[in-house]
Amino acid sequence: MDDPRLTPARPDLAAKYLEGKVAATRFVSGEEFEIADPLAPLREGPSSEAVLLTQALKGERAVIYDRDGEGWAWGQLNSDGYVGWLPDRALAKPAAKPTHKITALRTFAFPGPSIKLPPADTLVMGAMITVMREDGAFAVTREGWFLPRQHVGTIDHYAADFVGVAERFAATPYLWGGKSSLGVDCSGLVQVSLNAAGTGCPRDSDMQQDGLGRALDQSEANKLRRGDLIFWKGHVAIVRDADTIVHANAHHMATVIENTREAIARIKAAGSEITAIKRMS
Repeated sequence: MDDPRLTPARPDLAAKYLEGKVAATRFVSGEEFEIADPLAPLREGPSSEAVLLTQALKGERAVIYDRDGEGWAWGQLNSDGYVGWLPDRALAKPAAKPTHKITALRTFAFPGPSIKLPPADTLVMGAMITVMREDGAFAVTREGWFLPRQHVGTIDHYAADFVGVAERFAATPYLWGGKSSLGVDCSGLVQVSLNAAGTGCPRDSDMQQDGLGRALDQSEANKLRRGDLIFWKGHVAIVRDADTIVHANAHHMATVIENTREAIARIKAAGSEITAIKRMS
């Protein structure tokens, strides 16, 4: 059965490309939009009280299949295929292609070429922007925002070490469905970090276990390397070195660097065994 998280199909409506594969009252082609807000919630239902499934970052594209007329749009993110409800206000017709992205954990967008001005907005790592020109220490976007140049990289700039990216999130508050340094969950941390290093990554930990790297056998699992991923049911952690992991978790309600053996014992005591260890290279 197709994963409903990645399949834009409801009993009343489905994507045109699924015609003949799923049952639905009608099929629509959908329309592409870009995420205009710095960070947009993708929710389980058309309500600000619905569960946060993930977040879409500025500059991402989504195909929208339905708009309920009450401020919500149902569609699928192009980046990782996740399906859910986005706020209508977060969407805009696609304009210029992004040229740059935010490489800092987060940065301020100033309305002019001075850091003394009150920021117009906050952008997070991975947000994509179109830079029109440079002005001294700033990159100027098509919105007229002035961003510190050292917080901006070209669209094809990738971090050398995804674990190093994850380490920078230490002390970030835990947020179910979160994908930024304002709040992140375990699989969001893995996805954002791998994406920053140029590696595609599914959204949820079970998808990551199924789709990333190669499984280690017992002899290899005793010699963990930086960049290995440890999976439990509903959880994932990134190996830093022989003794420590970095992971976003609800026990600490934060992203933490933790002793690996102690974390494994703590999680086992809570009733969960390791389900897989995957090596990315």
